Amino acid sequence: MKKSLKKQYISSVVLSGLMLLASCSKEETTSSIDLGDGEVITATELKTSDEAELISEDIMGIAEDIYASDEISATAKGDYRSDYLPDCVTITTVETETTKDKTIDFGEGCELPNGNVLSGIIYLSYAKDMDMAMKTLNLSLENFVFNGVAIEGSATVERMRDNGNGNPQSNATWTFSGTWPDGDVSSFIGNRSREWIEGYGSGFWGDNVFLITGQGTHTGKLGNVHTKEITTPLRREWSCRFVVSGVLDISRNDASVSLDFGDGSCDAKGTLTYADGTTEEILLRRFLN
Repeated sequence: MKKSLKKQYISSVVLSGLMLLASCSKEETTSSIDLGDGEVITATELKTSDEAELISEDIMGIAEDIYASDEISATAKGDYRSDYLPDCVTITTVETETTKDKTIDFGEGCELPNGNVLSGIIYLSYAKDMDMAMKTLNLSLENFVFNGVAIEGSATVERMRDNGNGNPQSNATWTFSGTWPDGDVSSFIGNRSREWIEGYGSGFWGDNVFLITGQGTHTGKLGNVHTKEITTPLRREWSCRFVVSGVLDISRNDASVSLDFGDGSCDAKGTLTYADGTTEEILLRRFLN
């Protein structure tokens, strides 16, 4: 039963919340956003930047899931293993006097429960002492491909077991670049804080809930730059494939719009609010054709 429920609740490894923006017709492609003051973010820019953010969050979500398994096992003094990653993923651990170094190998192609297909290797390293209240996770990639996008770069995650609210929290920064199958190249940097407010240690990842804040900057192949910043924390429930609430600002130079993810309902709808106060309902997508 647990395996069946888990597959029904598939979404992404972590909240990205920075999903693809689409028009109200599911048959149409992502529309551009006119920010005003002559600033327009094209459909292609939106698509690649949102995919980049999804990739970044999923990479770090995998790393944090593996670390959490170690942390929970050590602190609970019992065996614990997350069953999120499928059998096609090979995890090798090498321990030194002070560190645990993990190789997370997806081989030539491994499909995750959320449907994303990964290949290549994630390297993860952190201090061996699991009683430490705070821990730094260092992450790098080798020949890594995510849904056909070749990714290079690294990330650092500052992990605290208790953020003062009784919950684990991670503060991550990353610098990645990607080459898309059509030859489009972009770079993306970002930071985010993720508070794990429900489901920690339950053994069933489908009941996990996170609150997320942060921002990211995307630079396209033509050098165009735009940023996204979470102004009201995004609520990410793994039992839903969409962010259920929170507000995200999308901006270029001094022009911006805001995206409201809703009132907590699990649906694909979001509301864009423009600088002049007008609104537009959109659908939220992730790696859909």
